[in-house]
Amino acid sequence: MVDGFELHWTLLREAQYTSTDGYKGMCFSVRAEGRKAFRELLLEFPFPKRKPGFARQEKERILPHVIEAGIRQAMAAGWDPVSRGRVFAFQVPE
Repeated sequence: MVDGFELHWTLLREAQYTSTDGYKGMCFSVRAEGRKAFRELLLEFPFPKRKPGFARQEKERILPHVIEAGIRQAMAAGWDPVSRGRVFAFQVPE
């Protein structure tokens, strides 16, 4: 529950590097629960910074309260979970 909306999120992509897009962080799909089709939110987090001295990056973990904060930021930027329309892509600031 975020601001009175029952939301469901799913991991779409792990953090990765691609030759075409470069470094991309984790991406989640967020939708309002219900029978009707509502506007989807694509919540993209920044690529994790590597710690000095570590040759390999561990798997990134994003806690639910961080996802909730990202959803609140997307709502402040104009995403309405019960509106209809195209997917709303939101890049979470670092």
